[in-house]
Amino acid sequence: MNPLSATDILIVFAMKEEAADEFSDVLSPILYTGIGKINSAWALTKQLMLNKPRLVLDFGTAGSPSIPRHTLVECTRFIQRDMDARPLGFPLGHTPLDNIPADISAMRRLPFIREATCGSADQFVSGHDLGDCDLVEMEAYALAKVCKREQVAFMAVKFITDGGDDTAHSDWAQNLPLAARSFRKLYERLLGSRDLDVD
Repeated sequence: MNPLSATDILIVFAMKEEAADEFSDVLSPILYTGIGKINSAWALTKQLMLNKPRLVLDFGTAGSPSIPRHTLVECTRFIQRDMDARPLGFPLGHTPLDNIPADISAMRRLPFIREATCGSADQFVSGHDLGDCDLVEMEAYALAKVCKREQVAFMAVKFITDGGDDTAHSDWAQNLPLAARSFRKLYERLLGSRDLDVD
């Protein structure tokens, strides 16, 4: 396998606050998409029309009632949580007449960190039922779907900032700097790695 160089990787964040100042000197291009599935899908699609990297690396924060705070996880399954066409006979999360399912899988590439199922919705969760998900956030399913359509390798790594409960908003903000430092440490480990299967 060819090792990844910095320019092979497109780093994606929803917001600059999730990167803090930790990525100001990296050589990889960085895309800040904005919050939510529509903003993230639009921004990534636009970027891929200009240049397709070997790997789209989504770094972001997430809430989870089951995974401890400050845990870094690799998401290998992405579920759309907020498409609701059940009155038309479609299961929750499924987009009617779409050939890409509401449940997208990605290759496991980082066996040294915890694996998780990520649920995406345009909703900041603070006490809602997560359904069949380990963690929740607002962008990863949309990014995974764009990469699947465009046949680009995709990897999502999330930092658990909060429990998705009634203190989620304050816990999330407080843990952003720690999340950024964790992302930078992992990014450095990935550079030059011969173990990542992205081709």
